[in-house]
Amino acid sequence: MNARDSWEKEMDAVYIYRVIADVERAPERRAMFKKLAGDAEEQASIWAKQMRVDGRAAPDTYVPSRRARTVAGLVRHFGAKPMRAVLAAMKVRGMSVFSSFLGGHPLPSSAAEIGKRHRGAGGANLRALVFGANDGLVSNAGLILGVAGATGGNGESRAIVISGIAGLLAGAFSMASGEYVSVRSQREMFEYQIAAERDELEEYPEAEAAELSVIYQARGLSKDDADHMAGSIIKNPGYALDALAREELGLDPAQLGSPWAAAISSFFSFALGAGVPLVPFLVTRGHNALGASAVLTGLALFGVGAAISLFTGHGAVRGGLRMLLIGAAAAAATFFIGHLLDVSIS
Repeated sequence: MNARDSWEKEMDAVYIYRVIADVERAPERRAMFKKLAGDAEEQASIWAKQMRVDGRAAPDTYVPSRRARTVAGLVRHFGAKPMRAVLAAMKVRGMSVFSSFLGGHPLPSSAAEIGKRHRGAGGANLRALVFGANDGLVSNAGLILGVAGATGGNGESRAIVISGIAGLLAGAFSMASGEYVSVRSQREMFEYQIAAERDELEEYPEAEAAELSVIYQARGLSKDDADHMAGSIIKNPGYALDALAREELGLDPAQLGSPWAAAISSFFSFALGAGVPLVPFLVTRGHNALGASAVLTGLALFGVGAAISLFTGHGAVRGGLRMLLIGAAAAAATFFIGHLLDVSIS
């Protein structure tokens, strides 16, 4: 990135910081973003001087980029908190202040705490597996019962099996490819942001310490305590990069996610759920297969609903019954729609 591009990037940051400061109601956050705007403006002036050193004329005026204007408009309309993922992608700092009091990571009490707070991703992986299985179960049950309704459910087991296998494979590959692209793109974005933060930490450690201190002040520390904390953290590059990624960008370097792990887990969790309503048609046929499929699907729906209650905090029976009723309604609708299609076409 040349000096002109760096200057424009910093000035976009100044513009957005000031928009956030204008819409923020909390005085400490407003002060933080105004301070960050001033710091970014100072950095922009450095790049302007570099342009002159390189023999290029520095811009007389600043015109916000289209991206900056779009993001600024969204911030004015929705506020900064709902837009924090987009803002972090633009290297807007201080995003952790919007989550620190609502389930985000706690403020460290010492520099040694930085780097030791990585939360395991086991809960997130389990949640993804449960919801992936639920998607496969509901979608393939709807497909299979829809085909069963269209064929009468008694003489066309081959068509039902082919449809069920096709639905299982299509859905599983779709889920896997979608998860891979999504996690890969997100990981590349996060890695780019962390690499940029690493470069700035090496080149401007004092400025990074000052920005970290401003964020800690916005989160409740006094200026002296925030300065001391930030200074002690910056002395250790490993701790410092972790802290800057968390506090300035709102990222957890330990949880960037694996695209392949996400794709594989999505594939198998969807396939597992999608296979439940299909299994009876692989071992028997006719109304026996249809009845067994409905029973197995109902039991699986109840089980998935009960498992989801682990994440929602609701009772297992309530969650199971709710999922059973939702799934049963969807399956019944597709069965009768299929039956109506069979009648109308024939």
